[in-house]
Amino acid sequence: MKKKYVGMEIRALDNLIKRFIDNSINRERLVQVTGSNGWIIGYLWENREKDIYQKDLESEFHVTRSTASKVVNLMVEKGLIIRENVHTDARLKKLVLTEKAIKMAEEMEEGHERIERQIIKGFSKEELKQFYSYLERLKKNVEQEEQVW
Repeated sequence: MKKKYVGMEIRALDNLIKRFIDNSINRERLVQVTGSNGWIIGYLWENREKDIYQKDLESEFHVTRSTASKVVNLMVEKGLIIRENVHTDARLKKLVLTEKAIKMAEEMEEGHERIERQIIKGFSKEELKQFYSYLERLKKNVEQEEQVW
């Protein structure tokens, strides 16, 4: 039996899920919402009642400052988000969805539940609860190791 590695299995699952999502969304929107753009639009949409900053994206998606900056800049260029000044701190810029991205978020929200149902099909609530606890432990293990480097 071939040895399996958790990291490789998670990577393969991530690729499958990305492909499944890309094939499930509206084709006209696919060009604008591929990759992390869709995840960021979704995150900003779900947290629209709060002020969200680039550092929040870094933390939520476990990406470096430079990666988050590149993605945010590209999303600004595509007209998906804008950076708004914060009156209490001139150094801060909150990230806000444009009307174009809001329409996309609404479309994405409609498909999200259907996609999620497919991904978790056959799992009980208890199994999902256990699975999420495993994922949290895996993330903590990797984060601890990152701090050592």
